[in-house]
Amino acid sequence: MNERVKGKKILITGASSGIGQYLAIHVARQGGIPIMVARSRDRLEIIAEKIKDAFGTRACWYEADLSNDADWKDIIDQICYDHGSIDALINNAGMAVFELVSESKWKDIDRMISVNVKSLFRTTHQLLPHFLQQGSGHIVNIASQAGKIATPKSAVYSATKHAVLGFTNALRMEVEDKGIFVTSVNLGPVRTNFFKQADPSGAYERSVDQIMLDPNQVALEVVNALFVKQREINLPSWMNSGSKVYSIAPALMEKVMQGQFNKK
Repeated sequence: MNERVKGKKILITGASSGIGQYLAIHVARQGGIPIMVARSRDRLEIIAEKIKDAFGTRACWYEADLSNDADWKDIIDQICYDHGSIDALINNAGMAVFELVSESKWKDIDRMISVNVKSLFRTTHQLLPHFLQQGSGHIVNIASQAGKIATPKSAVYSATKHAVLGFTNALRMEVEDKGIFVTSVNLGPVRTNFFKQADPSGAYERSVDQIMLDPNQVALEVVNALFVKQREINLPSWMNSGSKVYSIAPALMEKVMQGQFNKK
């Protein structure tokens, strides 16, 4: 059991599958209280029951569509009322549709911005006063290596993750002397249902199959880093090295990696 996490209330968005469900499981395993949010009521109920059976820990859950800002604002208020204080926030919810900009549907663009950016801003903005008042807290934003290297067919998705990284870095500097930790988690491809919506053809998922991350391991690393001052978690580490090279020589890397970049 992790003493840093024990007894702490951790709000997790996008908790009904993939990384989110494993985050809830590892929080409970380490003695914390996961507060799960997602659209799928059925999945949340199942995960909460499994956590209770496995660890004897209550796992709270709230059904919410994070793309609906007004409703999500009200649900955050309800969460704060129900629990009094929150110790950490993991902004995990995210979605993508990989398309050329010229072929993209506006509803898909709008939803990516709403879920990946606006809801993350909303949740953080609403909970930040609680963290500041209690003089402690940890905000973890699940970003992406796509926020560091944009590729064809992911213009909007990459833009949303660029926004998350910019927001995270600025927020970290604003609150670092107030007892609040802020961490970005920059991931490569993860073996989840994410790609079923992002690329229904399955072509991109097949092309990166050998390098896909295990969502359980990703979640464990994130939970192990809770309440530790850490600027970034980059997985896999070699992909982050590529991001650093890209920042120095973007034109060269785009030329060299053109074939890989165009596999979406």
